[in-house]
This record gives sequence, C-alpha cells and structure tokens, in this order.
Amino acid sequence: MPRVNSIQEIFENMDEGFEPDKAEGVNAIFQFNMTGENGGQYWVKVADQQVDVHEGEHEDPTMILTAAADDYIAVVNGDLNPMMAFMQGKIKVKGEMALALKLQAMFGLG
Repeated sequence: MPRVNSIQEIFENMDEGFEPDKAEGVNAIFQFNMTGENGGQYWVKVADQQVDVHEGEHEDPTMILTAAADDYIAVVNGDLNPMMAFMQGKIKVKGEMALALKLQAMFGLG
C-alpha cells in the first residue's frame, strides 16, 4: 500500500494490500476503533481468503484493535513498528491475540 494520510484512505484501499494466501483458514471480523481527531470506526471481514471492509461498528467482532488514528497511520506507513506500538500500549487488542499477528501478515504490516 502506498503511503497514506488518513484512516479513511487506509480502509478505502485495504483490499489493495490484502494477501489472500496469508489469509488461508481465517474466518474473522476485525473491529478497528481509531481514536483522536482523524479517527473512525471500521470493521473488516476476512473469510474464504476474501476481504470485505465496512464503516461503523460490528455487533460481534472476533478481535478489536484500538489505537490513536495517527499511530495507526504510522504503522501502515512503516514509520512505527506494530509490535513496538503494541508493547508501548499505543495499539490495544481485545479478543483472539493470534489474529493480530495474522492481521500483520495478511496486510503486510511491519
């Protein structure tokens, strides 16, 4: 994915960075809660090696990722290591932790 400047841009172009071969066996709903001025809520369904992106909040996500919008943009742009961001508390994950690692692989983060 080319460099992005907004959360909206990330989710509008999410399918471009998606690597279906890394999503084998994944059937999950990822909720993204991006906080701060540039934030927003999105949920992403990954199933059958396909990705489907929606704006808003899903009623029953498998995993919830919460981060300041600016921090998540830095992760997507490669300016902030996702593991370091997690260790520093800049990214919070609820639900199946293993899916967070899968998320990195499926979308080429880090």
